[in-house]
Parts: sequence; C-alpha cells; structure tokens
Amino acid sequence: MILGALTLAGCQSTNQTDDMIRVDRAQGSEENIASLSSVINSNPQDPEGYNVRGSAYGRAGEFSRALADFNRALELNPRFYQAYANRGLVYRNMGKPVEAAADYNAALKLNPNYDVAYIGRGNVYRQAGRIDEAFGDFNRAIQLDTTDGRAFHNRGLIYQLRGQHDKAIDDFSKAISLSPSSPEPYNGRGVSYVALNDDENAFADFNHAIELDGKVAESWANQALIYERRGDKARAAKSYSHALGLDPKYIPAQAGLARTRG
Repeated sequence: MILGALTLAGCQSTNQTDDMIRVDRAQGSEENIASLSSVINSNPQDPEGYNVRGSAYGRAGEFSRALADFNRALELNPRFYQAYANRGLVYRNMGKPVEAAADYNAALKLNPNYDVAYIGRGNVYRQAGRIDEAFGDFNRAIQLDTTDGRAFHNRGLIYQLRGQHDKAIDDFSKAISLSPSSPEPYNGRGVSYVALNDDENAFADFNHAIELDGKVAESWANQALIYERRGDKARAAKSYSHALGLDPKYIPAQAGLARTRG
C-alpha cells in the first residue's frame, strides 16, 4: 500500500506540471511588458516580437493575451513553427489538449526535427493515456540529441509506469544532469529507487527535491513515506502535514496523514 501511494505521489504532480508553464507574475509586470511592447511598436511587422511577448504573457498566466500574440505572430509568418509550439503549450495549460496537439502537429509539419514539439505533444498523449504514442515522441526527441531534460524525465515516467525501474532511473539521472535545478526528476528517480527497495537513495533524492524547491507538496509526501517505511510515524506525520499545508487537496498526503496521525 505504501509503495502504491508513493508511486502515486511520485507521478501525480509531475503528470500535471511537467512541460507546463510555471506562472511567474514578474514576467507580466508592467515594466517587462512595456519593454516588449516597445520592441513591437518599433517593428510591428516582426513576428518574433509577438512570439516573445506571448511567451512572457504565458509565463505570467495571462493566457488570453498570450494567444492573441501568438495568433498575430502566425498571421505575419504562417511558417513560424516555434510560435505554433508555444501556442500549443498555452492551450495545454488552459486544459485544451485537442488544440494543443493540433498546434504541435502544425509545428512538426513545418519542422519535423523540432524536439520541443515532440516533447510537448508527447505530454499531451501521456496525459490522455496514449502511452505508446507518448513514448514514441519522447524517443524521437532524444534521437534528435535534445538537450531538454524533459524528454528524458517524461520517458522515465513511462518506463516507471511499465515497471522498468532501472531504465527509469537512467532517464531520470540524465534529466537531472540536463536540468539540475528541477525537483521533478529527483522525485521521479526516488520513486523508482523505492520500487527497487533502495530507500537510502530514495530518501536522498526526496530530500534534495525539497532543498531545490520547498513548496512542492509531492516532495514532502515522498519524504514522509520513507519515514513511514522506517516506522517513524511522528516524522512521517509532520512531513505529510507540511505537504497538506502546501496543497490541502493532495490525496497521497491526506491518506498518509490518516495512517500515521496519532
């Protein structure tokens, strides 16, 4: 039961956040947008300006404005495959996977070697349960010698789902080497270590994920489960409680706290 809960904890938030836009309100500050708008005003026929500002709006959570900028960029240059992929990511954040997949397909039709679009489309497929197609897209990005750690991380999640934990660990390790400041692959690798009964390495990974970003509920719940496996219910309950303080709806933490409280 604990391993099942840990697997859920290790995969749930990464399924939701990996390749998603991390909202950064500073990107949408008046000063930043004004600067980007000034560039556009000085050359209103340059699609790149709209693409850059659209990305800034997206990171700020201003999705409608982001879409407007990407639409304008594509009006000016219908072959702007990067803008298609960027718009696809915004659609995915908006919960519109059909539109997202269509944009990734459009990007790949224009540039069949665009690794970013394979990664983005692979995530759309993975979230839709189309695992084999997702695996194919992540593989293709890796075959193109991508330096984007998300391709390895996401393929690692599929290996993990298939019970191929040695291969998953290799992929998470590669993702870590490419994106050392991201907590997600540490959580992913930790889950596979637990599946192989290597709690020591798992605990180290979960703790490092917390060091990188202490605001991720998944990391605290994973740490708690190691405490629970060790029989230390007091520390487990404390970490589960911390996870719930970050995300009161996080089911693995709710279930873990119920098991260890008292």
